[in-house]
Amino acid sequence: MMKNNLVGIIADSHDNRTNIQKAVEIFNREQVGMVIHAGDFVAPFTALDFKKLNCKMEMVFGNNDGEKIGLAHAFRNLGTLLPGPRSFYVNNKKVLLMHEHNCVDEFAAAAAADIIIYGHTHEADIRKGPPLIINPGEAGGWLNGDSTIAVLDVETMETRLIDL
Repeated sequence: MMKNNLVGIIADSHDNRTNIQKAVEIFNREQVGMVIHAGDFVAPFTALDFKKLNCKMEMVFGNNDGEKIGLAHAFRNLGTLLPGPRSFYVNNKKVLLMHEHNCVDEFAAAAAADIIIYGHTHEADIRKGPPLIINPGEAGGWLNGDSTIAVLDVETMETRLIDL
C-alpha cells in the first residue's frame, strides 16, 4: 500500500528531458506514491531525470523504445519496466497498463480492471468508468505542442490533467 492515494501518470516523453524534469518536479511536489509511465521513453538517458522521483515507477515499453536492454538496465532500480499490456495492483485497484491503444475498449469490456492506462496517441483521454480509462497525453510535446501529465487519486478515482 502506498502512503498516499496519488499516482502520477506520464506517457510519450520521447527524450524531452526538460519536460521530464518538470513532470518529476510536479510529481514530487504532489507527493505521489507511485509514477506510472505508459511507454515511449525512447533513450535510456531519460532515467537520469526519473531518478529524482521520490517514489517507485511502474512502466511499459512503447513502440519507439527500441533499445529495450539499455532501458531495462537504466530503469532497473526505479521500478518495474516490462512489455505491455501488464497488470498490477495499486491500493487494491487493478491497473492494466499498455502503450498502444488498439484494444483499450476490448480490454475495458473484458479485463475486469479498475483502471486502464495507455499512451501512444499523444492525445489526453480520460473516461470515467468503470473502468476508468486514462491517457495522460504526451509529455514530450513534440507532436501536437501540448505537454501534459495526469495525477490520479486512486481512492476517489478523480483524475487531474496537468500542463507542463
